Amino acid sequence: MHDDRTLVEARLRRVLDERIRPAVHPESVPLEVAVWHAPGEPVPVAEGLAADVEPVTVGSRWGAPWGTSWFRVTGTVPAEWAGKTVEAILDLGFDENMPGFQCEGLVYRPDGTPVKGLNPRNQWVRIGAPVQGGEEVRLHVEAASNPVVMGPRPFTPTPLGDLETAGRDPQYTLTRMDLAVLDETVWHLVTDLEVLGELMAELPVDSPRRWEILRAAERALDALDLQDVGGTAERARACLADVLAAPAVPSAHRISAVGHAHIDSAWLWPLRETVRKVARTAANMTALLDDEPDFVFAMSQAQQWAWVKEHRPEVWARVKKAVADGRFVPAGGMWVESDTNMPGSEAMARQFVHGKRFFLDEFGVDNDEAWLPDTFGFAAGLPQIIRAAGSRYLLTQKISWSRTNSFPHHTFRWEGIDGTRIYTHFPPVDTYNCSMRGAEIAHAVRNFKDKGTARHSLAPTGWGDGGGGTTREIVAKAARLRDLEGSATVTWETPSAFFAKAEAENPEPPVWVGELYLELHRATLTSQAGTKQGNRRSEHLLREAELWAATAAVRTGFPYPYADLDRIWKTVLLHQFHDILPGSSIAWVHREARATYARIADELNGIVDAAQRALAGEGTVPLLFNAAPHTRAGVPAGGARPAEASGRTTHAGRPDGGHVLDNGLLRIGVDPRGLVDSVLDLATGRETIAPGRTGNLLQLHQDLPNMWDAWDVDEFYRNTVTDLTDADEVTPGDDGASVRIVRTFGGSRVTQLLSLPPGEKRLVVDTEVDWHETEKFLKLAFPLDLHTDRYASETQFGHFFRPTHTNTSWEAAKFEACNHRFVHLQEPDWGVALVNDGTYGHDVTRAVRTDGDGGTTTTVRASLLRAPRFPDPETDQGVHRFRHALVPGASIGDAVREGWRINLPERRLDGAGEVTPLVTVDRDSVVVTAVKLADDGSGDVVVRFHEAHGARARATLTAGFPLAGAEVTDLLERPLADTAPPAVDDGRIAVALRPFELRTLRLKRA
Repeated sequence: MHDDRTLVEARLRRVLDERIRPAVHPESVPLEVAVWHAPGEPVPVAEGLAADVEPVTVGSRWGAPWGTSWFRVTGTVPAEWAGKTVEAILDLGFDENMPGFQCEGLVYRPDGTPVKGLNPRNQWVRIGAPVQGGEEVRLHVEAASNPVVMGPRPFTPTPLGDLETAGRDPQYTLTRMDLAVLDETVWHLVTDLEVLGELMAELPVDSPRRWEILRAAERALDALDLQDVGGTAERARACLADVLAAPAVPSAHRISAVGHAHIDSAWLWPLRETVRKVARTAANMTALLDDEPDFVFAMSQAQQWAWVKEHRPEVWARVKKAVADGRFVPAGGMWVESDTNMPGSEAMARQFVHGKRFFLDEFGVDNDEAWLPDTFGFAAGLPQIIRAAGSRYLLTQKISWSRTNSFPHHTFRWEGIDGTRIYTHFPPVDTYNCSMRGAEIAHAVRNFKDKGTARHSLAPTGWGDGGGGTTREIVAKAARLRDLEGSATVTWETPSAFFAKAEAENPEPPVWVGELYLELHRATLTSQAGTKQGNRRSEHLLREAELWAATAAVRTGFPYPYADLDRIWKTVLLHQFHDILPGSSIAWVHREARATYARIADELNGIVDAAQRALAGEGTVPLLFNAAPHTRAGVPAGGARPAEASGRTTHAGRPDGGHVLDNGLLRIGVDPRGLVDSVLDLATGRETIAPGRTGNLLQLHQDLPNMWDAWDVDEFYRNTVTDLTDADEVTPGDDGASVRIVRTFGGSRVTQLLSLPPGEKRLVVDTEVDWHETEKFLKLAFPLDLHTDRYASETQFGHFFRPTHTNTSWEAAKFEACNHRFVHLQEPDWGVALVNDGTYGHDVTRAVRTDGDGGTTTTVRASLLRAPRFPDPETDQGVHRFRHALVPGASIGDAVREGWRINLPERRLDGAGEVTPLVTVDRDSVVVTAVKLADDGSGDVVVRFHEAHGARARATLTAGFPLAGAEVTDLLERPLADTAPPAVDDGRIAVALRPFELRTLRLKRA
């Protein structure tokens, strides 16, 4: 037989595009349209429905950026359409290739009942099936004219990312407002041919199945009268029946499709628009569930559920009913799909506390899985947090975006820093927006790395990022793929059903130890410094507020601010979403975030001040309140008393014009350029700075990644560097015990203060940058005379080691990494820590000196600022302040202590006398991360702590109040069923912890 394959395939494509798809709606009549443009921010539904509208015609321009227009569409169903299925086709000016990234709408009936959302892949509204004919149609559309921020040339700077700069020019053209007949037979024919054509394209050319499908498609096209598609569509479908009925082979890969709409809580749109995106999607999905009995939809992010409940109660009622039916599934158990690299220990725990509690309170659902398809890598401390929250599984997709190494597993157990293992799945479909295209399904099969030991994978199915969810077309495709020869089988299932099957099939998958590092988006550790510093400060202020409010509540009856703390925690957790905290959202988002963090700081400082005043009482004794988990200046952790004297620091000039600071523990040499050429540990005589090198070196790099400007820093940025060594001023500080440096470069100015606190073994570097650079990367470098093949970075509830070398491509890819409060480098008997109060990105490199002693220089650099122009063209322009401290001779314990110290500045207040801690622990390696009252209002005291040095620890926890008993709980403060209550001896509890083990105790007051 002659090979006519390409001829038939080309024929299929053209006939589908030009004849069959247009025949889906063979008859139509125009609707009358009128509109009211809301003058500002979105208005309540009742106001939009009641607004005075003006006539408008199809073809009219509408929609200023970020505006809202209320369209009223009216019409009458023609009498001759009686008995037919009729829909309204409402095209606001959509580009069908950009679902979630442009204009959208939510359709209401005149009484305010929401019907469904409109988006580029969902432009229809069912009027009747069948209709009687003559019915009056009246619908209202709340249309959002969200601009296309990422346009045809992605990553191009644009003013559209902020209401203040976007202008008022209309963005869209009203394209179609019709009533139309839906020919369901033609609609099904389209789906038949799409599924078979897409499957055929993925099969080997020499596969008999491919040719069977080709010939069936050819017969169907022959049976179709192109001038009467509707009249011959059934005949064409009959030609396809046999090939659609052929069952999959027994060994076929099995895909669990989970209806999904990955909705970024903010990204190329502000938070307020996400509130509406979620409502549109939820309305669509509940409507689809009514129409499709096999369909199952899962939605993560408790915050998004809470928005629906608060802002769209009519949609919420439909959602609650669908949840009760088991088909609209709360997933993930987190408040938002947060970044997991940068949130601190308690914040990461509270993501699960608040997320899981919301689903428990509203639906009685206790999630087993963490659901994080789009998060930019996963910190090594996360597995035990997931387990401590009572969950067992993790799903993500993003690691498939890594650019250097292909991750070796799709289903595996992920082991964290403490040894906890979590059953983890990466869907091999490599998208969290699966649309059931044949290419996606075939890719999942080919890509699945666990063949031979497993054959189940999951596919998050539906349009996401900006929302929209699953469509009727996707569901129809899935129905045909349920059991189809040549394809993987597809079944709608809940996440929990998938994980149960996967674990039963593959109970002992491979193990991956340590962080899940994404070899992409590394610059998210630095972009939008103001957002990152706001997060760090908020986390520590929340610690202080809970600690002092709980202490005051127990000691003085101070009213514990349960509701305020709950609300503030949820706000901080929301801003840890994986496009807010990482700095990858539009300018509007970060402008609002900075203002929100400022309000939070004022409110939390007010709570701290009120609680401390209640504790201090009336008096003139100067008290130092210590919120850190270690004794400071003689003041115990969580207590207050007068500070102990701590010696003095001296300043002297050098003959070369440099400066010397000395406090009896360290001697610091500062050269005439303001660079640190010596940091001498006086107890050991050990020099910290590498020979011939200088620390406190600001380095400026060109920084234009190949794409994803705010997200990425590409390794070639290192090829060019400018050392900022010229100084405008190098003078003694005003206190006579510090050195002040001023530098200018480009359009920017840096002012630094180098100080050596009396009695403390740390060089403090305060850096203020008035930043006005573009596409530049600023780092602060310390070249250390230290030889080590690994270093430690703090992560949640512990630290994680990374190599300093680049032996393999895996190590080389980690050229920018995350730390929390410290980075620590150590030879066996001596180490150095660099601690910070609000930066996360860093790099560590090593070089052998070719002159002099031939020793090793290990350079640690903190990443300070970037200047990408997309999606915020003014990223980080303005004044920023950073604080770092270099700690020579530091053990890992010193790094932990100093990291806490720099993030929890002392507070001073006069009072009556000493405030004893509410809870004490007698071992420094056991670090208390939270002291609070129980969330249930019982008055119990909750203490969370962990072993922080990476070694086994025995300690005694002592309650500073009468203790009636104690329980070991999960993060949600629920007793662990398989753990006996600890013994209590006169208010003391013996504690034994594994390395990095996390534990929560609930202390019952007598």
